[in-house]
Amino acid sequence: MEIPIELDHAGRQSLQCQLYEQFRRLILTGHLRPGAPVPASRALAEQLSVSRNTVLLAYDRLVAEGYLQAREATGTYVSFELPENCLAAMRRRGAGSAASDVARGTPIPFQGQAQAVVNAHRLACDFWLGRPDPHSFPIKIWRRLVNKALARAGSRFTEYREPGGLAELREAIAAHLGAARGIRVTPEQVIVTAGSQEGLNLAARLLVRAGSRVATENPCYQGAAFLFESYGAELVPVPVDENGIDVDRLPRDGVALLYVTPSHQYPMGFTLSLERRIRLLDWACRCGAYIIEDDYDSDFRYRGSPLTALAGLDKYGCVIYLGTFSKSIGAGLRIGYLVVPPALAGAARTAKALLDNGHPWLEQAVMADFIRSGSYANHLRRIRHLYGERRDCLVEALRRHFGDVRLSGLDSGMHLAWHLAEDLPAASELQELALAEDVGIYSLGSGAAYDFGVCAYSARAVVLGYSSLNEGQIEEGIERIARAVARRQVSAATPMRAETFAGTKTSEEDGRGEDGPGPNYTARLIRRSPRMPRAPGSVIS
Repeated sequence: MEIPIELDHAGRQSLQCQLYEQFRRLILTGHLRPGAPVPASRALAEQLSVSRNTVLLAYDRLVAEGYLQAREATGTYVSFELPENCLAAMRRRGAGSAASDVARGTPIPFQGQAQAVVNAHRLACDFWLGRPDPHSFPIKIWRRLVNKALARAGSRFTEYREPGGLAELREAIAAHLGAARGIRVTPEQVIVTAGSQEGLNLAARLLVRAGSRVATENPCYQGAAFLFESYGAELVPVPVDENGIDVDRLPRDGVALLYVTPSHQYPMGFTLSLERRIRLLDWACRCGAYIIEDDYDSDFRYRGSPLTALAGLDKYGCVIYLGTFSKSIGAGLRIGYLVVPPALAGAARTAKALLDNGHPWLEQAVMADFIRSGSYANHLRRIRHLYGERRDCLVEALRRHFGDVRLSGLDSGMHLAWHLAEDLPAASELQELALAEDVGIYSLGSGAAYDFGVCAYSARAVVLGYSSLNEGQIEEGIERIARAVARRQVSAATPMRAETFAGTKTSEEDGRGEDGPGPNYTARLIRRSPRMPRAPGSVIS
């Protein structure tokens, strides 16, 4: 290891002092971290063209003052505990330097905020959205395909590839979309990206400028809203209902771009009806607007056949299709794709080349083989069945503890939305009650969604992801929430306890045993009626 040190052989200060001062500065500024090894004295003397004694004397002084530690037979290392007076001086200098740098720095043109994709909490039962099952990654098949790709790698690791993505992968994606989503597309229209967020960036780079009007669903995906805002766009929120985005509420003109999630509206889970899909495309043609169709979790359909994607119905060349493998395989791969209309293909490839010159060859080659071999289709069938069982488990647990719950997003995806009954706490309060029980459920604003401050679902809906939890965790999580709600109900009803429970004859009748609440006590406290057949329309799909 070589250290960035330069000595002035003609300077007034001795070489030993110069060496000492530069080492000390590197340690205090954090360039040499605690525990890091320093070069052997002989190697450093050769690097700097000085005598070894000069280096040894400098090292001895640094050791004596506590900056370095000499370990017998292993070498010399930066001390883990630096002199306290030096650390205090370093902090004072660092604070002053940072302030002065900010004061004289050039203002940063970029304005933006990051979306919530990582949940910092480590909870016993976390219904965070968009997480694939951690045990479902096809590790055996993936390892075999990696070894196969490495065997034929040749010069592929040392050469730049096509910035738009490996040709084999783009061909495989085009074939997959034709069969699965009804989209007729050529490989030249496919751009491989590092997940859907980069695809959004690429589309915005092509079409959004400061002052551009961009329409989005309300509520919508937080990462999309924040991204468009960072480009200086004016966001136009459009309400959604059980049939998806309300086309009648779209602006009549002046919109450059519309962002939608038609297959499984994020976060409410509604599916855009076929009639509205046709009308939406006609609207885009009349307005001269492009549509970004984010198909983030359309691989998971549990009831009936999926509707043809907007891009598959598009006869005007106005739909930009956004897909990802982050939900079906894993976000750690960082592989997604953008499908652009032919008129945008050249500009999109150029923008992609300017952005990053493409992605690692190995992951793309393996992904292409994974799709072409049929392994991807088999993997999807397996985890679709798994996630369907977990969705059923969650629905049953909610009904068992809270009665005829109103849910949306059941037909597809990896999460559902729970529309809270009036006798339950508001979404933000219910989230806090659950968190106190080590359970994560999420109101719209905290679940990577954006509701423009308020929408029809802001206060009375929470979202629950189920794909990464096993059935035992799902059952336990909902039971904990029910207990928390029951305790809140008891606390609120305390002044009326005598009146509320007047006429109770036995501990069995009121659901209590000698040791406290029994199995029926929670439901009784929440004042749920006995289980009845669900009325038509009580569950939104």
